[in-house]
Amino acid sequence: MLTIRHFTKSYKGGKKAVDDLSLVVERGDIYGFIGHNGAGKTTTIRAVVGVLDFEQGEIEIDGISIKKDPLACKAKLAYIPDNPDLYDHLTGIQYLNFIGDLFSVSGANRERLIGQYGDAFQLTASLGDLISSYSHGMKQKLAIISALIHEPKLLVLDEPFVGLDPKAAHTLKTIMADVCSRGSAIFFSTHVLDTAEKLCNKIAIIKGGRLIAHGKTEEVRGENSLEDVFMELIDHD
Repeated sequence: MLTIRHFTKSYKGGKKAVDDLSLVVERGDIYGFIGHNGAGKTTTIRAVVGVLDFEQGEIEIDGISIKKDPLACKAKLAYIPDNPDLYDHLTGIQYLNFIGDLFSVSGANRERLIGQYGDAFQLTASLGDLISSYSHGMKQKLAIISALIHEPKLLVLDEPFVGLDPKAAHTLKTIMADVCSRGSAIFFSTHVLDTAEKLCNKIAIIKGGRLIAHGKTEEVRGENSLEDVFMELIDHD
């Protein structure tokens, strides 16, 4: 579903934010992407979803190049950044209908999915309110619902649990597992290693822009906890 081959991104001065990164996310995967601040996670994610241009390497969504056909790729994926930028002058339901229109979601499917996810995140009663009146957590929930209503084949999430209360975080984990059980895939960054260890079937660890470990979660962590493995890899020169 997502293939990254030899992706390299350099900024001004020649500093490499990401250096020769390759990995594959298959259908059904919940793939955790972890690393310290500045390791290259967000740079990679922004390139995957077509927000950030790059010169070296290739990124494909369901076999389609994000560089050659970004619109076709974006039709298959949904992206939630770490700080979603929503339209504060709209109500919650207006925003969701706007996203539904962008992705040509039918009226019946739209109503069903907005009802399903709105109730799951306890946001239905607030969908008639202006987004400007929402708390950070409510905005995060709205962004998640907007990402789900066109039933994407690939969900790309940057720190999706930030700002969510424990109940909403549990709801999101349940939804992530359900979405992947139906053949979609999820690629997400997180600093919550305990969550990644329990939720993800695959893990990639990035340090200083380079991939230093990746594979099935049980193989990456071995006999240790993911936190112990992460700290050992990050601290090791």
